Amino acid sequence: MGNNIVETIIGGVVLAFATIFLVFAYRTADLGTGNGGLNLIAKFDQIDGLQIGSDVRMSGIKVGTVTSQILDPETYRAIVGISIRDNILLPEDTAAKVAAESLLGGSYLDLEPGGAEDMLENGDEITFTQSSVSLMDLIGQAIFSTSDKSDK
Repeated sequence: MGNNIVETIIGGVVLAFATIFLVFAYRTADLGTGNGGLNLIAKFDQIDGLQIGSDVRMSGIKVGTVTSQILDPETYRAIVGISIRDNILLPEDTAAKVAAESLLGGSYLDLEPGGAEDMLENGDEITFTQSSVSLMDLIGQAIFSTSDKSDK
């Protein structure tokens, strides 16, 4: 009989910790950024490493989330949907670039606000974009450019 009480108490403690963990995970996951706020699109040639749910940052601070990725069947460019917090106003000449989070992978969308008087509105497109840079392509260029110089 004493064993059942101890097992019941331990089970209750485990359930309490699991509940605390789930509440913490829900609050820090920032799941509500897609509802409300400013929804924009940006078109890129390449978005390597950028995922749905990736951060959208400005000056290193998270201001939104990547909400969708679609391939344009006519131009073959990646159309990225983003959601920005509703208290952030972006000028029309804002630039977006895919930036690497670290050498090990992972990317985020970095916004650089411009100086225009008019602000982007819901559904607008960020027209100034810069695609991701492939680390493997850069290494290949460095290797082949060094071998070309030594041949001459």
